[in-house]
Amino acid sequence: MLGGSLYRGANFSVWLTSMNGRDLRSYRELHKPKGNFATRSEYLEHELEIMAPKRWGINLPFRDYRFEYEDWVPAMAATIGKIVMVAAVVAAFAGPMGLSNEFVIENARYEMLIAALLFVVVFSGFLNPTANLAGTHGPLIPLIPLIVASGGHPMALGIMVGVLGFTLGVFKGGSLLARLTSDGVCGGLLLYLGFIGITSQIKKLFGWADSFDMGYIAFIVVFATIVMYAYLEHIRMRWLAIPLGSALAAVIAFALGAPFEFTTEPGVPNLNPMYWWGETTGWQIGLPELHHFIAVAPFAVLAVAMWSPDFLGHRVFQQLNYPPKAKKVLMNIDDTMCVAAARQIVGTSLGGGNLASSWGTFMVPAAIAKRPIPAGALLTGLLCVVAALWGYPMDLAIWPPVLSVALMVGVFLPLLEAGMQMTREGKTSQSAAIVIFSSALVNPVFGWSLTVLLDNLGLIGDKERGQSLSHLHRWVIPTIVFIVLCAVMLGIGMFPGIPAMLESFRIDL
Repeated sequence: MLGGSLYRGANFSVWLTSMNGRDLRSYRELHKPKGNFATRSEYLEHELEIMAPKRWGINLPFRDYRFEYEDWVPAMAATIGKIVMVAAVVAAFAGPMGLSNEFVIENARYEMLIAALLFVVVFSGFLNPTANLAGTHGPLIPLIPLIVASGGHPMALGIMVGVLGFTLGVFKGGSLLARLTSDGVCGGLLLYLGFIGITSQIKKLFGWADSFDMGYIAFIVVFATIVMYAYLEHIRMRWLAIPLGSALAAVIAFALGAPFEFTTEPGVPNLNPMYWWGETTGWQIGLPELHHFIAVAPFAVLAVAMWSPDFLGHRVFQQLNYPPKAKKVLMNIDDTMCVAAARQIVGTSLGGGNLASSWGTFMVPAAIAKRPIPAGALLTGLLCVVAALWGYPMDLAIWPPVLSVALMVGVFLPLLEAGMQMTREGKTSQSAAIVIFSSALVNPVFGWSLTVLLDNLGLIGDKERGQSLSHLHRWVIPTIVFIVLCAVMLGIGMFPGIPAMLESFRIDL
């Protein structure tokens, strides 16, 4: 009798919603039409709350999630960011290795196809929608000339980064380090990265405009962007900042006479890995040998160490913009590390020059637009394929006014806002100040690892938080992480005023 009553209409619905306090109904059963909600924001938040993505299972559009027009915003932002960042990484390798600009564009187009077809669509779109897209490791770009000078090989570096990153992800090291990072430390990192990013983009934009004696173009573009962003904040449509800002910057710059032309023609890049790793073709350096792996080992350790604060910042940005009940759609840091590591190994083996990380130019605007990962991931994959094959969008995306404005309003300004939200209390502001101070001294990796140690010991920030941690979490793990990272940075010369300890071991490529 009891079993039969459970399956009668309303009683079954009650049983579904009361089983261990969980609602067992599917996404399609819980979905409600847009007309049932007073505002668009309420509808989007309800969508986030009812989604229950399958981790390493099959997730299908319309059955497990829907497409909304807001999904085009992170897709466009991610595509612009991808073109720019991949080209920057490949160019950083190509310069000291004497490779041409044509090689840079060709390899960047190849990398976009690899990312879109093999990983963005397959993993983030279908198999694990809580794993963020595997993007590009921007903070490592300034170190690439040093890597090449140290005898580094792009394939050796990529494989080592992938192996170390996959190991960290499998053993849940990323989420552990995230748990040991307080709101104050994370907020300070966001403030530092946001401010440094904005100032660097403004400087680059003025440098570009001054190169043809029209510096006022940069001023007008930035001023118009500020007014536009403030207005979007006022009407609560900040998620439109990237497409509107990029279009506004392009129109203003072109109308005022800034030089621009399309040069990249439609086509398919060479898809043969042997071409890219040939002795006289592609990278023109052949396959790596043992000494190449030895040369890149310190840089690989540092690259993976940079992942934790980067990934943490992206997840925190979701938490600040999503409703409290939307925990099932939050980015899984360890799964994201595994996907980024796998993408790194596969992409490098096929001949690409990208260095993988969590895709910030996707996650930040997606969080602002209150959208989950999968639908935007599929649209991102589509746009990346179109841009890579068509060619012309790549020229527009890397045009300085479009590039700089997209990064400022889509990544760095939101990072500043999120950092300010996390550091409003006195306890968190102490840790934030120290992480900014120490990051300015060396870099964000040093600032993060040092401040996590000081914060967990209770010397700064919330004293009660440190006392609630075990000895392992309070000082053993933070101390080991800090010492290992300092040893690596000391070895490759990242401490100001101190020469590289590994200088005598460098091998010419």
